[in-house]
Amino acid sequence: MHPDEFDLARFARGKTHAIELEFSSEGHRILIPVLLQRGAREGKVLVITAGVHGDEYEGVRAILDVVPRLDPVEMSGDLVAVSVANPPAFWSGTRTSPLDGVDLARSFPGGLDSGPTRAIAYYLAQAVIACADFFLDLHSGGVKLLMPTMVGYDAQDARSRDAALAFGASVLWGHPTVASGRTISFAKERGIPWLYTEARGAGRIHLEDLRTFEVGILNLLRHLSVLPGRPTKKPIKYHLYGDGNTDASIQSNQQGFLISCVGLLERVKKGQELGRLVDLRGKTVETFLSPSDGVVAMIHEFPVVEPGAPLFLLAGLAGQA
Repeated sequence: MHPDEFDLARFARGKTHAIELEFSSEGHRILIPVLLQRGAREGKVLVITAGVHGDEYEGVRAILDVVPRLDPVEMSGDLVAVSVANPPAFWSGTRTSPLDGVDLARSFPGGLDSGPTRAIAYYLAQAVIACADFFLDLHSGGVKLLMPTMVGYDAQDARSRDAALAFGASVLWGHPTVASGRTISFAKERGIPWLYTEARGAGRIHLEDLRTFEVGILNLLRHLSVLPGRPTKKPIKYHLYGDGNTDASIQSNQQGFLISCVGLLERVKKGQELGRLVDLRGKTVETFLSPSDGVVAMIHEFPVVEPGAPLFLLAGLAGQA
């Protein structure tokens, strides 16, 4: 089915539908898998995407595990789940697309005259995300980055904050602003409340992280009254606050081997050493100091780094100046 033809009203209620959105861009045939659970009764539409980055697998597995177990007869509303949003990158196991080297997570709202990745962004935005009453984008640290298992939300939108509390993750991250080009920035522009996740990544699926994602999806469906019942509660260990833009993290200026001096979610002081870059003789070629007090919210766990690589990202704590 071409994305222009995708319309929830075309599909019968009370049934499960497996769909492929198919289109071509610059000679490349793109197939995007969509799992649709149409509830027997009307209600809200939850759209979930995973695999925006091709080296992030927890969200893919969570969708493939959770969605087939749902009974649409019990649902009031619809679940639209894209298990792999970026098939070219997914099949190559890379963060960016092998077709054009572009990062899908920086390409929204996309366009049809600037390469296959931006075409994917365009059709995901216009055909899929735009039909949501609520949007969830499942991410993780991928192969190179280490992120806490968490749910991020729009700190300017009470609907997003309430959903984050219902999701059930032990780490929350409220964002007062969202950088452009993201799935969630497109949703925000359309007035659609959103959440996103992160997890440890490393090209592996940790069962604890998978459980957090799976329970979170079910909790969100209950929170939106798509499924009956109430979300399950989980104590919050960390409530982070800040922009969370990895593109604005502390970056390397040269090639080297990274030796970290801090751990994930460790509290640090301004001027504290976060890590150092050494050459292959062990000589320190660059030292990285914390620009402020904060909490370590991302580490470049893969030790080999190139110039411009994001190495460390700090967050504040909610309720603190």
